Amino acid sequence: MNIQHKGTITIETLRLVLRRFEEKDAKDMYENWAGDLQVCKYLSWGPHSNEEVSRKRILSWISNYIRFNSYVWVLEYKRSGVAVGSISVEIADDKARMCEVGYCLGKEYWNQGLMTEALLAVMHYLFYEVGYQTIQAKHDVLNIASGRVMQKAGMTYSKTELKVGVRRDATYYDCDVYIRNIYDD
Repeated sequence: MNIQHKGTITIETLRLVLRRFEEKDAKDMYENWAGDLQVCKYLSWGPHSNEEVSRKRILSWISNYIRFNSYVWVLEYKRSGVAVGSISVEIADDKARMCEVGYCLGKEYWNQGLMTEALLAVMHYLFYEVGYQTIQAKHDVLNIASGRVMQKAGMTYSKTELKVGVRRDATYYDCDVYIRNIYDD
C-alpha cells in the first residue's frame, strides 16, 4: 500500500476530539500550553509572548489544511470543550513510509493519560488510513514524561541523538528517539 494522504480529519477518542485548529482556539492555545514557560521548557519553540502569536501560528496551520499531507490536530477536551494541546506530523518521508510526530499538552492536563490516548489514535490513523509503516517521536532527554507517553503508546527506544540543538538556557540538548512500526501490533 502506498501513502494515501487524507489530511487532518476529526478523530474521536474516549475523552478527546482531535480536530483541525480554528482561529478561535488561539486563546486556549496561548493560555493552556503555548504561553506557558513550563510546558515549553523542552521544546524547540515558544513560549509564545501573547495570544496574537498563537493566532498567527494557527492561521498558518489553517492555510495548510488545503494540502492533504498536512496533519495538525488540536486536542479538545470533551468534558469542557477547551483546547488543551496539539499533535502533528512534523516530518514525513513518504518514500520510506515513515513520519515523525510531535505533541504538546497543557500542564493542567498532565498525568491523566490524555496525550497517550491522542498519540495512540493518531498512530492508528497514520498506519491504517494513511499508510505509514513507521512512526517516530523524539524528546529532550530531560523530558522524561514525554518519553513515558511514547512508551505507553507502544513505541520503543531506538537511539539517542547527541547535541541536537541548544536550549533557552544555552546548554546543548540530546534527544531520545522512539519508533513504532505497523508490524508491532
